[in-house]
Amino acid sequence: MTENAPDPAADRDVYTHGHHPSVLSSHTWRTVANSAAYLEPHLTAGLDVLDVGSGPGTITIDLARRVRPGHVIGVDASAEIVDEATGLATSSGVDNVEFRVGDAYALEFADDSFDVVHAHQVLQHLRHPVDALREFRRVLRPGGVLAVREVDYGGVLTTPATAELTRWLELYHDVHRWNGGEPDAGRHLKHWVRSAGFHDVTALGSVWVFASDAEREWWGTSWAQRALESAFAVHAIESGHADPAELQRISQGWLDWTADADGWMLMPHGEIIARA
Repeated sequence: MTENAPDPAADRDVYTHGHHPSVLSSHTWRTVANSAAYLEPHLTAGLDVLDVGSGPGTITIDLARRVRPGHVIGVDASAEIVDEATGLATSSGVDNVEFRVGDAYALEFADDSFDVVHAHQVLQHLRHPVDALREFRRVLRPGGVLAVREVDYGGVLTTPATAELTRWLELYHDVHRWNGGEPDAGRHLKHWVRSAGFHDVTALGSVWVFASDAEREWWGTSWAQRALESAFAVHAIESGHADPAELQRISQGWLDWTADADGWMLMPHGEIIARA
């Protein structure tokens, strides 16, 4: 292990996961049902929705289906991912959605533009989440709905609790914070949202569970690759928190977990519904 290197993220936000195919594959299964069910009761036909950090666009497109003839816009920092999401919308035949490159801190929309602003797994990667939330509030119409959901890695439970996966979780916290984010964002959402000036704040929670053979195969092999090839691996080495040999052991730990019929993982999420 080398001494921690200077923080390259001192004045910027860095996406810990990056856009390696192993990362994108873990995002494309997301839908309103499995990732934004808490928002469903607030979705009605005709609403205008902004999805910040829309990524591959699967949740965004699902939102668009639910609010037709309302219009949905997804914004993401990556032009490449915006192009991919646009292609998915076209191939899916959903025409009331569009994707744009955008900045969560400086949205290119007028005040009071949307009925709903949604963000899934976004605030954890921002150095100044409250500033972003204030910007979300600016573009919401009076009485509009904010919906945000974030994982809390501090509550992740895994069995078997192997040394390799225990180390992965420690390393993930170290790398994520080195990049300027907050891996335990779920527990902070209520405070962040209230600090940004929202009211009628309802704090909720839900979990993802990976337990079946198919779920372990998908999630475990994804992380086995990420541990070696994604931005997470690059940042782990650059920051001095890990070396290639340790990442190799972590990767193998994920493969071992995948092959274990007793393997089980739970990831808790904080969720907030609030009003502008």
